[in-house]
Amino acid sequence: MIDTSPAADAPKRIAAFFDLDKTVIAKSSTLAFSRPLFDGGLINRRAVLKGSYAQFLYLLSGADHDQMERMRKHIAAMCEGWEVAQIKTIVQETLHDIVDPLVFAEAADLIADHIACGHDVVVVSASGEEIVTPIAQALGATHSVGTRMAVRDGRYTGDIEFYCYGDGKVTAVNELAAAHGYDLTRCHAYSDSATDLPMLQAVGHPTAVNPDRPLRREAAAQGWPVLTFSDPVSLRARMPSTTRTTVAASAAAGLSAVAAGALAYGLMRRRR
Repeated sequence: MIDTSPAADAPKRIAAFFDLDKTVIAKSSTLAFSRPLFDGGLINRRAVLKGSYAQFLYLLSGADHDQMERMRKHIAAMCEGWEVAQIKTIVQETLHDIVDPLVFAEAADLIADHIACGHDVVVVSASGEEIVTPIAQALGATHSVGTRMAVRDGRYTGDIEFYCYGDGKVTAVNELAAAHGYDLTRCHAYSDSATDLPMLQAVGHPTAVNPDRPLRREAAAQGWPVLTFSDPVSLRARMPSTTRTTVAASAAAGLSAVAAGALAYGLMRRRR
């Protein structure tokens, strides 16, 4: 239940922080772009197949901290040298086909409820900020934070300026709270993954959404609410006024798509 009671020391503001993949949307926002990257000549067929298999395993079992760190390094290396303009073109031409249907109706309704209560809505995701931003805007979010890739001379350098994952999400949450006057003890956070426990623990009202097993156990131990979102709807229907310029801003949706998938594939193979 959303807290709308006045703060004793007002006028502190309230925000709701949402993870993206499997919390607001029904699929990986990065791995979904492996096919158009293949068509654009950036990756090969083997990488596409490995990425699809890795995504299937990830949906079943999730990824732990060490795996995510290895993915981060592999993603950075794979993206090195990619032209930003080419990625923008690929995403501009394929965004709706790739992510439709994408948004959980339950998540969209919950976001609308927070907005109706006067709360800021913030999407906080490990995905590239170029895909996080347009999806967040389409949902009416106030702010968004994603992973930032370094760029030099129009190409990705292979470095990550800010990895919005784990404690990185807490850094982003704290910076936003300081900038916008959020009272974190009255704020909300939603996620599906135990890797987001730092963010969930940073607010007064954490909620598990479609939780993985470790997060479900922690939610039960802490008495946190658990929600199930299962009704994905058309993102196109949620973005009636989106322009080609806005879509083009979602440049790096595919930056980590196959890189994450290929690495996860190898990790899962070694665990067998």
